[in-house]
Amino acid sequence: MLGTNEDKEKILVVDDNVQNVELLQEILHANGYTVTTAYDGVDALEKVSKEKPDLLLLDIMMPKMDGYQVCEALRNDEETKDIPIIFVTAKTEVKDWTHAIFNMGANSYITKPINAKKLTEKVKSVLKMKHSRDALRKTREKLSKTMEDK
Repeated sequence: MLGTNEDKEKILVVDDNVQNVELLQEILHANGYTVTTAYDGVDALEKVSKEKPDLLLLDIMMPKMDGYQVCEALRNDEETKDIPIIFVTAKTEVKDWTHAIFNMGANSYITKPINAKKLTEKVKSVLKMKHSRDALRKTREKLSKTMEDK
């Protein structure tokens, strides 16, 4: 996908396992994404505030601050509430992904071990939804401004 609009999109990969981070980086780089990494939740929140990624790939089980806590902090902040989050986790039970999606507000959920094709398709899908939402927001703002000017 190099040369497309996607090569400008920044993805923050957050996982305390170095091998998982390297694997995700490799897959994402191969698809033209810019990748930043964090190895715990505290570091992730700092990087989000500095770098404003387009998407987070977020592990759940991490030291200092788990993925649920990171997700909650992002969703409760006006500046970061709309950043898409895909949980990438070893937690495979239905109750885990339903909690992540319905209670925490994650956009998607992928279980380990990582399937590169599935990951790539989820990332593309979630980013496509983000672009649609951003375009809709801009249209609403334009329309609102037009109505104010009348």
